[in-house]
Parts: sequence; structure tokens; C-alpha cells
Amino acid sequence: MENRAEAILKLSIVIPVYCSAPILPKLVEQIHTEMCKEGMSESYELLLVNDASPDESWHAICTLAAAHPFIKGISLRRNFGQHNATMAGLNHVSGQFVVIMDDDLQHPPRAIGDLMRALSKGFDVCYTNYLNRQHPAWKRLGSRFNDWVAARLLGKPKGLYLSSFKGLRLEIAREVIRYDGPYAYIDGLILDVTRSITTIDIEHQQRHEGEGNYNLRRSVSLWMKMATSFSVLPLRIATYGGFALAALSLVAMVFIVVQKLMHPEYPQGWASLIATILFIGGMQTLCIGMIGEYLGRAYLKLNKKPQFVVGATTWQPIMTP
Repeated sequence: MENRAEAILKLSIVIPVYCSAPILPKLVEQIHTEMCKEGMSESYELLLVNDASPDESWHAICTLAAAHPFIKGISLRRNFGQHNATMAGLNHVSGQFVVIMDDDLQHPPRAIGDLMRALSKGFDVCYTNYLNRQHPAWKRLGSRFNDWVAARLLGKPKGLYLSSFKGLRLEIAREVIRYDGPYAYIDGLILDVTRSITTIDIEHQQRHEGEGNYNLRRSVSLWMKMATSFSVLPLRIATYGGFALAALSLVAMVFIVVQKLMHPEYPQGWASLIATILFIGGMQTLCIGMIGEYLGRAYLKLNKKPQFVVGATTWQPIMTP
């Protein structure tokens, strides 16, 4: 009977949870209210993935799951990051459509129905455009930079904003979770799978309580994940830079020889020599660092560094040997 119930589910909602214990009851209430308006109160599931949150988030998830049969809770053994936690949720979805959203109520639950209707038109994925972003200036600037980089590294369609509030078909979700590497980047995996993508506009809401969990360090880490896990363009740039630097050095060497022959009285300058050494040394260090980043990620994947580890679920105990 349980498998039959899962087979007729129309929607799965995946929400990674971190430091959001006070927000979760309100979030669940708003989502269920909107699902009732859509006539889907019995045909959806809500997967809340606790990313080893240091607050009482897992306790809140267990309490909500006990009160609402549509809720499934997953708790990870340590903090793996938002995208890896989302992958953990995607591994347990069963709805015809899958919606991914944040846990802070900045993503309005009333837009879930619009995402599903967009997907029903035949698109594989639907992203959301924020009409009035409620993020700080540094984060908006970082998103623009990320958008520019994604267009060049991932071939992102022009004008598409890679928001964390999106919907996708179940078959796309199943293709995404085939990636078993330790550094998951959901949007990069989606763009690897399909280009049948549309967008809808939504109102971006104020965070219900507390502060956002994404700081500058995590944003840079996410950019590095995108840059080195889904493209070899940085390595090509390093190669082109090496060729350009070699050509520049050859030209400079010819110029210096000619100048010395024409003007033997010119003293040899140490400033230009030091500047050249520092420049070349910096380029070499940058290129070695890029290569090391790629090799390090390959090494960790070869050694089967886990993408996530489930510690507990609300629907069945975790079996230990």
C-alpha cells in the first residue's frame, strides 16, 4: 500500500534545513495551506533534510513528521552543505514533479503551484526570477559574478538566473542524482542534463527570522565547486596564459638584446627584473593551484569521499552492522 501511495504522488518538495527550528512550523503550515488550495493535500510529500544543524531543527522535524503524514525527515551525520543536503533529499523523492526551495520563507510557497504549471507545459526545469531581492548588496554582486561565470563555464542560457527555488521533473531529478562525486552543484548538474528550461517571476520575501546561513566563505566555496567540478575552462585559461607569457617573454628578451646592442652604456635595471620574476612566479603559482584543485577533487572522488551520510530518518530506522 505504501508503494502504491508513493506511485501516485504528484509533487515532492525538498528543503535543506540548517538553523531554522523556529521557522519550520510556519513553513510547513504555509506550504500545506497552498497545497490544499491547489487540491493536492493528499498527493504531495515534503522532505526536510537536516544538514547537521546545531540547533533543535531535527527535533522540530521529528515533531512535525509525527503530526503530518506528508512530511519525511532526513538527518545527515555531519554538515555537508546545502547542495549535498539537497542531493540527499532528491535520492528519496517519488513525486511526478520536484520542487527545491530554502527553509527561511524567503521563497513564497504560493509560487509552488506556478512552478508545477510551468513544468506541465512540457519543460524539464523551471527556475524563479526574484522581482525584489531581499539579499544584502555583497550577495547581489556575488550573484552577478556567479551568473557571468556560469554563462562561460557551464554554457548557461543568457538571462537565466540560477536561483535556489526551482522545479524539475522526476526524470531530471533521477539523472541529477546519478552524480556520485563529493562536490555536488545542483545547477551545474541540471545544465549538464537538459536545456529545456523556463522561468517564472516571484516576489522575494524577507527572511522570517534570524540571518542567512550563506556567508562570503561559503559563496566562494560554491563558486570553486562550480568552476572546477563542471568545466576544464580554468585549465585552458592557464594554458593560454602560459603561452601568452612565453610569447611576451620572448619579445621582451629580443627587445632587451636589441637595446643592449644599440646602447651598450645603458645600465641593467633590477626593478624590471624583479617585477618580471614576481609576475612569472605568480602565474606559475596560480596555474599550479588550479591543477592541484582538480587533482585534489579527483583524488577525493577516487577514494569515495561521501557526498552525504544519512544518520536517521523519520520513516524507518537506520540499520547498523
